[in-house]
Amino acid sequence: MALLIAGLILFLGPHSIRIFADGWRTKIIDDKGKKTWKIIYSLVSLAGLILVVYGFGESRANPVFLWNPPVWTRHAAALLVLVAFVLLTAADFPRNKIKQKLGHPMYLGVKTWAFAHLISNGRLGDVLLFGSFLVWAIAGFSAAKRRDRAQGTVYPEGSTQGTIGVVVVAFIAYGIFSMYLHRLLIGVPPF
Repeated sequence: MALLIAGLILFLGPHSIRIFADGWRTKIIDDKGKKTWKIIYSLVSLAGLILVVYGFGESRANPVFLWNPPVWTRHAAALLVLVAFVLLTAADFPRNKIKQKLGHPMYLGVKTWAFAHLISNGRLGDVLLFGSFLVWAIAGFSAAKRRDRAQGTVYPEGSTQGTIGVVVVAFIAYGIFSMYLHRLLIGVPPF
């Protein structure tokens, strides 16, 4: 569990700087340059991701069960993860109405993904992993909305075509991931 916790700190730590220390982040970028910032940020995040993957695998090999989720939660999770795929796709897909309306669909997608996995898994490692991402996404969304209000941010108008594109890409990605990649990468079939 120690590796999982260390990995979460190393991964979510840099991803939380904009949430809790945006001024410090700006100062470092101004002093050291954006390229240096991105290199350090990426290396620390990568080290954290490696530890998260290894630590989570270790937690699954020696599970500590907190509860046994009912079967229906797996079906609910599958539907929620589909919603998460749509939200995550909308974050970077050009000119879509989802991003226009929500502003930060990536945070909402991570929240949905984490919640889906929390309700359908009852091991301690799952609670640490998905609970940490859920808390991070809630804090990140709140901080981003505050920044938007303070800066008067208005998101570009989305189009129906862009929104349809988001849904099509998300459904295809969800299908590929759920039918093939989840088992290959995570070792567990979602269905």
